[in-house]
Amino acid sequence: MSEHRVVVNNLCKDFKIYERPQDRLREIILRRPCHRVYHVLDDISFAVPEGKSLGIIGDNGAGKSTLLKLLVGTLQPSAGNIEINGQVAALLELGAGFHPEFTGRKNIYLNASLLGVPDENIHELENDIIAFSELDYFIDRPVKTYSSGMYVRLAFSIATMVRPDILVIDEALSVGDMAFQKKCVQRMNEFRQQRKTMVFCSHSMFHVQELCDMALWIDQGKIRELGDSEQVVGHYEHFCNSKKVYHNIQEDIPDKAFNDEEDSEKAETAAEQADAGDHSQDCRILSLAVKSLEGEELDSLTPLSDIRLEMEVEVLRDNIQGHFGFAFMKSAEEPVASFLTTQRPEVEKGPFNKGDKVKVQLVIRKLAMRVGDFYIIGGLADASGLLWYETKYSKLMHIAPNKGVGPLIMESNWSIDYD
Repeated sequence: MSEHRVVVNNLCKDFKIYERPQDRLREIILRRPCHRVYHVLDDISFAVPEGKSLGIIGDNGAGKSTLLKLLVGTLQPSAGNIEINGQVAALLELGAGFHPEFTGRKNIYLNASLLGVPDENIHELENDIIAFSELDYFIDRPVKTYSSGMYVRLAFSIATMVRPDILVIDEALSVGDMAFQKKCVQRMNEFRQQRKTMVFCSHSMFHVQELCDMALWIDQGKIRELGDSEQVVGHYEHFCNSKKVYHNIQEDIPDKAFNDEEDSEKAETAAEQADAGDHSQDCRILSLAVKSLEGEELDSLTPLSDIRLEMEVEVLRDNIQGHFGFAFMKSAEEPVASFLTTQRPEVEKGPFNKGDKVKVQLVIRKLAMRVGDFYIIGGLADASGLLWYETKYSKLMHIAPNKGVGPLIMESNWSIDYD
């Protein structure tokens, strides 16, 4: 088993929050608390083996940057311990480790010295650092005159050129231009090939998937999930995409898909009339199911799979034209995809008579949804497809996450020809 370069055990970090600056002095004099405690990280434990890369993901304010500062030693933990085996180079917030009055060239020596590189070795690396940063003329100007992009260029060049055992990078790469980001990603891939260890914090799920073997998802200061980067990123994307859906579960899509108390009362009145024998509706949907082609009822869906939607309808009046439809819905007002028979002349639409029970089936090939939660709605519409007489929602269907970016995935075939 490979040596672990980074080991974190039961790590906690608290900050004292003072309402007023003078409360700090009052606390010292009175010897009683004049602050409240804010828990940033709570019981964080993980290990990164040698040669592996860890991506840290989570919402803003989850504690990601605080964790990185603890790893590199710029903050001290409130509890727990961190074991680092090897030389660490870090790229955290802009300007960290730079003296604003020094030129870029002098800051190369300052930063490299702080990383433990002997002066003679720094001299050997100096030209390579400057070439990679592309600062040229600006390298002999004070860094206080640098733009944020120039800061990142110099900091990344120093951190990676000294060849540390462990490279820790915060979201700072997002400041650079596209060309320099490409160089940074190439350099990070070189580190992976050299079996170096990386800890990488980013909001770019694509980069986390491509650059990291493992991913740590932090949610409100606690570990939500730790594991394979592809799996954890998929679950995190699903979580982000589902926030609005979960809100709509509570507010937008009650049992009968009505949006307020008035509509609910109307629904109850309509149901009472139907029970009393006043069949003012044209049709009633008895059931809605999502199945595999083999007939197995599904609780979750897989991208690029084939599925069958089934709906059983009872006709309540004579001489009814049935215009059927299905749709994938993220919320009551947000359709993602719809399928209607109104423009499909080959599909049987009646007329149907009172008492008929119609079984409607729709086969969808190569499901294009990549990640997220959706309702599937079945319904009966007028000839335009705009007025729905009756609708029925499925249970919430979960799309199993897989590798990739974006809500859709499409079947495709590559062909590359060259002379």
